[in-house]
Amino acid sequence: MTIRSIGIRILKDNTAATAVEYGLILALIVIAMIVALNGVANETVGMWNTISSKSATAIEAS
Repeated sequence: MTIRSIGIRILKDNTAATAVEYGLILALIVIAMIVALNGVANETVGMWNTISSKSATAIEAS
């Protein structure tokens, strides 16, 4: 095999392109999950802060 034929074979190989595409799809899914979980986390923290303040108010009133 000559260097030229090896170079041509490498340029025609598409298997790595498929792996890169799957990697990009996976990265987009992970980013979407992080964004969704961030929204849920903010909502949950807000809920617990509300419960905490209402509990503190109820304890002080009694």
